[in-house]
Amino acid sequence: MRIVFQGEPGANSHIACRDHYPDAEAVPCATFEDAFFAVEEGDAELAMIPIENSVAGRVADIHHLLPDARLHITGEHFLPIHHQLLALPGTALEDVRSAQSHVMALGQCRKFMRQHGLRAVVGADTAGSARQIAQLGDREQAAIASALAAEVYGLEILASDIEDEAHNTTRFITLAKEPITVTPDDGPCVTAFIFRVRNVSAALFKALSGFATNSVNMTKLESYQTGGQFFATQFYAEIDGHPEDRPVALALEELEFFSAELRIIGTFKADAYRASILEPEENRALRPSPGV
Repeated sequence: MRIVFQGEPGANSHIACRDHYPDAEAVPCATFEDAFFAVEEGDAELAMIPIENSVAGRVADIHHLLPDARLHITGEHFLPIHHQLLALPGTALEDVRSAQSHVMALGQCRKFMRQHGLRAVVGADTAGSARQIAQLGDREQAAIASALAAEVYGLEILASDIEDEAHNTTRFITLAKEPITVTPDDGPCVTAFIFRVRNVSAALFKALSGFATNSVNMTKLESYQTGGQFFATQFYAEIDGHPEDRPVALALEELEFFSAELRIIGTFKADAYRASILEPEENRALRPSPGV
């Protein structure tokens, strides 16, 4: 099976592919559009696409590609992000004067950069920066990238896990040409959909009120401007649950009544990682014990 990702070998998306589908052939693509197109045209079975990060927020490009894509979300994967300072073999940390990486990675390592007086150099991405540093052969220049990038490009790790925030995590979704089949009996599910509200007063409130009245948890809501206008009429949303669950079915029925368009783009099993991020430890401690 071929699974495509955006970036160069050694990127965090590459790691997500290896973690989630270790037996698949991971194939790099230059852009997100190229990754989407490869799946749409049948050149790959899946795409591993980052959708949001716990520090940087949403990946805007993806949210604008999803509405027009002919693809379905088939799963999700949460990847803790660890940044490493990479340099040529034999380089000492004291030799390094600058660090090159993607602008977000640089922003996530500000404390380390400031502590060691390193000048930030913006690169196209993390793995590409590692490749460039390996090619340049300058011991004063380093890259901030993954441990896999060090392995791929023959660099040494001068400092490990230099990110400012320990909770730095990226959520990926897998996209396929055809939807998968899951049932409510398969365990916790996530349903993703795109809808466009009618042009009536309080349309969004009316469209979403069914989720509140039926106690359906909405975990994500993103808005879009369409037709060159400066107000949002189209939305991407994710909820906990399966369309066959009665509360979800009732909420979706109400949403459809107040929407000009509703399209479910995926129902898939929730990643086990959600339990730890959506229910903090202090909340779990307050939960009544079984039988109480």
